Amino acid sequence: MGNPLFARKPMSMLLAEAQEEGGHSLKRTLGPFQLTALGVGAIIGAGIFVLSGLGAHYAGPGLMLSFVLSGLGCAFAGLCYAEFAAMIPLAGSAYTYAYATLGELFAWIIGWDLTLEYAMGASTVSSGWSNHFIELLNIFKIKMPLWLAYDHWTGLSTATKMVARQMALASDTALQPGTQAFLDKVDAIVKAQSPELVQKAHALLDAPTLFGSEIGFNLPAFLIALVITAILVIGIKESARFNAAIVTIKVAVVLFVIGLGIHYVNFSNWGHDWSTFAPMGFSGIGAGAAYIFFAYIGFDAVSTTAQECKKPQRDLPIGILASLVICTILYILVAGVLTGMVRWQDVNIEAPIAEAFLDRGLTLASHIITLGALAG
Repeated sequence: MGNPLFARKPMSMLLAEAQEEGGHSLKRTLGPFQLTALGVGAIIGAGIFVLSGLGAHYAGPGLMLSFVLSGLGCAFAGLCYAEFAAMIPLAGSAYTYAYATLGELFAWIIGWDLTLEYAMGASTVSSGWSNHFIELLNIFKIKMPLWLAYDHWTGLSTATKMVARQMALASDTALQPGTQAFLDKVDAIVKAQSPELVQKAHALLDAPTLFGSEIGFNLPAFLIALVITAILVIGIKESARFNAAIVTIKVAVVLFVIGLGIHYVNFSNWGHDWSTFAPMGFSGIGAGAAYIFFAYIGFDAVSTTAQECKKPQRDLPIGILASLVICTILYILVAGVLTGMVRWQDVNIEAPIAEAFLDRGLTLASHIITLGALAG
């Protein structure tokens, strides 16, 4: 008698559950277009609007190749998901696949891993969305208390770093000649590139206290997570319609970035040889791919809808691979526009795309991009 921890659920039983019309079954309403839209909506988000700046500082103009590298890695995983989803057209994604092949223990581990992945991803995206929302409020001259805009640990960690830096600058007696001037220049660059760091550092100064500790709570991030949860609870058809609308906005903004930005591309910013195109070589491209990989997270969400597909064996592979191809092409074009508009050394890390347009005097376009980031 085998160990129940490694007990596998037969595929015949899983497929029988998929054919049920009773309480366990879900409405099969999704086709290839909806699945592709779901995949694109899950992939395109805060990543392309934020992480492209960090990736550019490692890969340079070679960021375009970094997106290709990340896209290929996701494509291999996507092919596996597509194969499993076609064989076992059930809700549950990797949890169900593991249950059928490896046993209940591995399925339990993978299930909680997926829960942790989506929880961390949701918190990261919500936090990024909050930053863009606060930027939108600033456009309309609406000021939000900083202790309601940044969580306690973000403000505290940033403040600690800045206090440590101030102490280092104050102890200039031990510095070599010229070092103080260099640090002042670096300080000016940091403040110019990331003025929100100063906000975060002072977010706790005016915060109320509770039991002797300052209160810090990212209210916009909490509210957007609550709203999205409510929409998902309403039903799959309603959430699919909402997702289709959001996807339309996000893709429209990405196409807007490409269509307008290409007119401001300075091709000399891409370099004239390999050493200037990829200033840190293949290692820089690899590092850039690692940092921007988060921009692809979400394609596996398509496989979780297997039990809601009209023809899962046909539609799931189409939805997964089509969404990856579409997003990879868009990402490459955006990376080309970004590194063509701004020298890779000058790319803003916090809001690279919006700041690139703002530096060109395209204020309205920058605001539109900020709105698009909110849709992410």
